[in-house]
Amino acid sequence: MVKVPVIDFAPFTQGNGQEQQSVVNQISRACEEIGFFYLKNYGVSPELLGQLLHQSRSFFDLSAEVKHKLARSTQTNCGYVGFQTERLNPKNPGDLKEAFNVGLGNLEPPLDTLPELAEFQQIVRQFYQLTTQVIAPQILRAFALGLELPLNFFDDHHGENYFLRLLHYPPITQKPEPDQLRAGAHSDYGSITLLWQDEIGGLEVLTQQGEWLAVPYQADTVVVNVGDAMQHWTNNCRRSTKHRVIIPPETKMGISRYSIALFCDPNPEVELTCLETCCSPDNPPSYQPQLMRDFLAQRLNATY
Repeated sequence: MVKVPVIDFAPFTQGNGQEQQSVVNQISRACEEIGFFYLKNYGVSPELLGQLLHQSRSFFDLSAEVKHKLARSTQTNCGYVGFQTERLNPKNPGDLKEAFNVGLGNLEPPLDTLPELAEFQQIVRQFYQLTTQVIAPQILRAFALGLELPLNFFDDHHGENYFLRLLHYPPITQKPEPDQLRAGAHSDYGSITLLWQDEIGGLEVLTQQGEWLAVPYQADTVVVNVGDAMQHWTNNCRRSTKHRVIIPPETKMGISRYSIALFCDPNPEVELTCLETCCSPDNPPSYQPQLMRDFLAQRLNATY
């Protein structure tokens, strides 16, 4: 039976070589089989995560007028994304959610022009810096070892293109349109994604057998999944899996759902060329080389 595994990351960051390799093997197996896994003991405290979730709720409670002052920039992909603005599955109606994207381009202005967001800005910056400078690089090092690459291979290809995304799925007060979901079926664009979700649930992933599998909330874990850039880079050795957020059962329709995602994308000028360790005469490259900048622009244009 297919399931999303729970992997203890502490042996990788604190253990000996054999313990590190065990974690690397578990991550590699999960990425080959389903492209998703839970990670525990990964380095973010429950207190900091709780503070960010509190600030996220406060932000989305602000008036539409204030939020739209921070509207998403098409140049940086940072800022506020209004309700039903996105269609992660372009074939379906707009997703039943709103979002706020944080990247290198908006950690300072325009947030600092709004006094009511001073604490929000402080907590967001703290979380962003920890996850982009410590947590995500450590996870990518485990990926590098699993692909027989130098430990710091991905360090040299990331750092300019991390996006922290706060997500709010408001209560559903009227019947959704046909095929409308809280987040349509899609795969992520970058190398890996880190996802923190609340207890409301709704996340599902599509297995290789073509079945939708629930990925429920698990306390003190982060969900990690592979993105399209990593799949291209690794010549399908690491699976980018479609996933979605479904409409909740009627008993939970009146409750907001909140989640936080960190998208770890290669730097814009990185060329997604098949890694030498992922191809052979019997397994030639499946994709044409492409700059991450162009790859990402195509995906964003389709989404918005």
